[in-house]
This record gives sequence, C-alpha cells and structure tokens, in this order.
Amino acid sequence: MASPPAVLQVLPALVTGGVERGTIEIAEAIRDAGLRAIVASQGGPMVAELDALGIPHVTLPLRAKSPVAIWRNADALAALARREGVALIHARSRAPAWSALMAARRMGAGFVTTYHGAYNEGFPGKRLYNSVMARGDRVIAVSHFIAELVRARHGVPEDRLRVIHRGVDPRRFDPDSVPAERVAALRAAWGAPDDRPVVLLPGRLTRWKGQAVLIEAMARLPGNALAVLAGGGGEGEYRAGLVALARQHGVADRVRILGHVEALGTALLAADVVVHASTDAEAFGRTVIEAQAMGRPVVAADLGGPRETVEDGVTGWRVAPGDPAALAAALMRVLAMPAAERDGVALAGRASVLARHTTAAMQRATLAVYRELLP
Repeated sequence: MASPPAVLQVLPALVTGGVERGTIEIAEAIRDAGLRAIVASQGGPMVAELDALGIPHVTLPLRAKSPVAIWRNADALAALARREGVALIHARSRAPAWSALMAARRMGAGFVTTYHGAYNEGFPGKRLYNSVMARGDRVIAVSHFIAELVRARHGVPEDRLRVIHRGVDPRRFDPDSVPAERVAALRAAWGAPDDRPVVLLPGRLTRWKGQAVLIEAMARLPGNALAVLAGGGGEGEYRAGLVALARQHGVADRVRILGHVEALGTALLAADVVVHASTDAEAFGRTVIEAQAMGRPVVAADLGGPRETVEDGVTGWRVAPGDPAALAAALMRVLAMPAAERDGVALAGRASVLARHTTAAMQRATLAVYRELLP
C-alpha cells in the first residue's frame, strides 16, 4: 500500500515560544489525521516533545539568513521532500520560508505559510523579505488584525487567505488541575500572603512587552499590590533598567522579576489580575488566552490581537497601550470590584476561550486548509 502523504513543517529552531508550540500541536494533529508529519529545524530542547510523539525531526541550519544558506537549505528541503514523499510544506518563519518556497515549487508540492507577526519594515527591501510569508498557496493569518495587515501590505486575495486564531490546550491550562497548596506555596515564595494582590505580567523581558509600563503603573497604584514579571530573556541592560526604574519610583519592594517560569499555569492561577501591556501590536497574544483559560481576570493593551480575545468589560478589560496612568486606573478598578463580579468576568473569559480558542479548534482549522491542497 502507498504511504499516506507527508506534511513538512519548517521553522528556525525548537527552543521555546508560541510558534514552536504551535508547530508541535499541528504535527500531532497531522499524525492523528492519518497523514505523516515531519518537522525540520535547527533543533533545540523541544525536539524531545516530537520524539515522544513519534514524529521525525530533521536537523538543518534553518536559522541561517544569508542568501547562500537559504539556497542550500532549499536544496536540502527539496531532497527531503523527494525522499519522504512530501505533498505539502508549511513554513512558519521568513528565512526558512524562502527555502521552503523554492523546494515546494521544484517538487510541485503545496505551500502554506503562517503569518505569525506584524513584521517591521524598517529598512529598504524588508517588505520584499517579509513577502515570502504572503506567497503561500494558502496564507494563514493568526488574527483578523494580521489578515488586514497582509491584505494591505501584500494584496493577498481572499481565496488564498485564512484566519486561524492561536489555541490554548485546556489540558495544560485547567484551573482544576492545579492543587491549591501549590498555588499557596508559589505566592508565599513571591512574598504574597492571601491579602496581598498579585498583578502578573507574563511575557519575554523585552521593551515592547511593556514591563516598564506596569512598573510605572505600580507607582500610581495605592496599597501593597505586588507586580510579578514572569518571562525569559532580558538578561543584562534591559533587566537592570527595570530594576532601576522600580527603585526610581519607590516600588522596588513591590516588583518581582522572575525570569522564565516553567509552571506558567500555576503562576497564572496565583495571580489576582493578569496584565498584557505590550506597546507594539501583538499578532495574537497567546498569554491572554492562557490567562483566560485559567479563569483569571485580564487587563490587556487595546491594540492588535487582544482586541479579538478580550471583550471590554465582558471577558476582560482593555486599556490604552503605553499609558501607565490608564493601566493603574484599570487595575484599581478591577482590584476594588467585589470578588463575585471580578470572578464573573474571569469565568466569561474562560468560557470564551473554550468555545473559540482551543488547540483542538486550531488543529481542525489547519487540517482543513491542508486538505484544500493535498492530493
């Protein structure tokens, strides 16, 4: 019997992040649909998750961006596609996408891209470089915000464009799965007894994620609320700058900078309010739906993808981006609410995620796109 068609996903590496998580989730869905899943990247610790699923990973230098490297990677991907009977290549990042596009065209394979970000166009030629993500036979936008950007910048027609929101796995983000004693222990480690509100900002330590906005908001927030910044990166100048900013505003004792948190679900559940404070538009904003899935109240910057997942006053609250005074006012209002009212909004957020933004929904929609192109 002939082998089922193979779907090859390509990305730079499998270290950490939402693109990487989505790649693994879709690889699992491909396998479960009776197709063959293959992933190519430069590797990383998340390859172990593919191994556990029985999904082959091919190591190639797909982080490289030079024209020579892109051309060589195209040769390697074409050889892989020929050897494995790949019928469709799904590219998730720009440099690997150029290689994948060339390989797909040589092999006559379908080509799908996922437009994951609002890529900047800060220097000449950048729009051309970015345009590979709009050259798929199908172009998946992770939000309506990104879909509109793709239409405006690249003129992608509607028959090639699909909007598929990111998803959260309710098995991994389930408030009932986290023991209360684990939450209490984490709050104790943060120095937050039951009567001390915790405001959590999950996100990589980088300027546009808005950690500085939250620190400045804390200086305007009365009481003893504690801000917890949970996210990797930022080692060095930016992290030191956040520490200095907290000292400058007299809130150093009310700010914790944790770095990467492995048990994010527990951290979310330990928070009284979760903040998204990005100053640049997020393509989607996965941490928002993760917080909502854990039944936590969310205050999000009013731009980009969170406009599609946070209905103001219904499933969370939205505030002007980059405005510490507006964020402080929103936090004061939310923390002063009766617990039942605040919990009602949080539960509405969880219900919205379970109805519209699950991993399973994302997987089904992506497989439907593949079926439009598979023989």
